[in-house]
Amino acid sequence: MARTVRKAGVKEVALSEVKDDLSRYLREAAEQEIIITRHGKPAGVLIGFQSEEDWFDYRLENDPRFLERIAKARESLRAGRGIKLSDVK
Repeated sequence: MARTVRKAGVKEVALSEVKDDLSRYLREAAEQEIIITRHGKPAGVLIGFQSEEDWFDYRLENDPRFLERIAKARESLRAGRGIKLSDVK
């Protein structure tokens, strides 16, 4: 599964600024995570996606059903059930 590579750093922005110019911060969030603060304390994170594929990857990485299937598959492989990649034709 691909992982979005973000440019360096995390930016902190006050909630009042984000509310005033959300569109701008969504564009910026495609490049770096933006921590939204309320009264100077972290209150949330704004993340953006550079492509639909990034959005799809995010959804998979945060879908409990998908994560459960991955865990079961890994458990099965550890138990010796599975096919070696070299045996796949």
